[in-house]
Amino acid sequence: MSFKLTKEERNWILYDVGNSAFVLLISTIIPIYFNYLAGNAGLSDVEYLAYWGYAVSAATLVVALMGPICGTLADTKGYKKPIFIISLMIGAVGCISLGFAKNWLLFLIIFIIAKMGLSGSIIFYDSMLSDVTVTERMDQVSSQGYAWGYIGSCIPFVISLIIVLGSDAIGIPMDTAMTIAFVITALWWICMALPLLKTYQQKHYVEKKAYAIKESFLRLGKTFQNVRREKKVFLFLLAFFFYIDGVYTIIDLATAYGSALGLNSTGLLLALLATQIVAFPCSIIFGRLAQKYESEKLIMVCLVAYFFITVFAMFLKTQLHFWILAIFVGMFQGGIQALSRSYFTKIIPPNQSGEYFGLMDICGKGASFIGTAIVGVVSQLTGDINKGVGMLSLMFVMGILIFRCAVKEDWSK
Repeated sequence: MSFKLTKEERNWILYDVGNSAFVLLISTIIPIYFNYLAGNAGLSDVEYLAYWGYAVSAATLVVALMGPICGTLADTKGYKKPIFIISLMIGAVGCISLGFAKNWLLFLIIFIIAKMGLSGSIIFYDSMLSDVTVTERMDQVSSQGYAWGYIGSCIPFVISLIIVLGSDAIGIPMDTAMTIAFVITALWWICMALPLLKTYQQKHYVEKKAYAIKESFLRLGKTFQNVRREKKVFLFLLAFFFYIDGVYTIIDLATAYGSALGLNSTGLLLALLATQIVAFPCSIIFGRLAQKYESEKLIMVCLVAYFFITVFAMFLKTQLHFWILAIFVGMFQGGIQALSRSYFTKIIPPNQSGEYFGLMDICGKGASFIGTAIVGVVSQLTGDINKGVGMLSLMFVMGILIFRCAVKEDWSK
């Protein structure tokens, strides 16, 4: 049975295609380039991975703290699109600015700002799902977003990869090649956002009050109280906090991990490109399976798979191992993210989607902050990168156990 997207759904999906280009750059070329800058400054491989992990943690921590406040404010009538645009521009301008930072510390500072813009825009983007589609189509639309985001982001990535890897043949310095890559990615990101900005209408909202910011804090406080009373939402968020830790940390540190192990940079980039290609059909498949099977069961399948993926990552030593890891991540990465997004959208009030997705982002970004920090600290303390990565498997175990409780709570009602 064919699934035809509406214009609003297509334009919403296009933003996934746009922001995924920068997400892919963050998980591939940017860590390798930072390794290049860090190496020039005399930093060791362990220090490089640790500082990179700390930078990712800093960005996610700030967004986790600001997300619920901005999300609650964005639920006010007429506010969601302007706040989304501000976040988009912070991310895109930051992306371009990375190309002009030649010092490793300045590079990390700009990266933190750019990632804050990216993460903020995704909070508002995710909360738009209830405005662009209906409940029974959410699993499919959410999965299509991740699917086309994975495959569409390969276009600017491949162009950037050709320029960076072929910089000597083209006759330009590596620094110039990276600047061009950052500009290409930012322009792609902005262009893919334009259709959504043109057609998006905020259908679910709360009425504007005289003191919008003060009212946002009051509503946020009430939402925290409601979440504690609503077991279904509370348990899901708690499970999400644990299991998304592994997912986000693997995305953020995959290339840095491989580079720190001394694996070939070109091979790492091609393996992660393969992850994007594999994730495209697999995300669509999970979306279609959600029409036949309960999304809770499909999420559980992804969680169990990710547990074994992190266990395998503990023993990663060779380029072949990294390719195997990349393929399996691609099979389940889109499914777990898309189904979690659509499942959460179904169980929250649509006119409070911004503040609830802000809370969800606390769980996601808070977990990512913990995950990247744990990998960095354990790697530095033990001098063994594999031990740091191995800690992520424990987060998936906690996620599986709590999610099972959330599912039982759903069925009991």
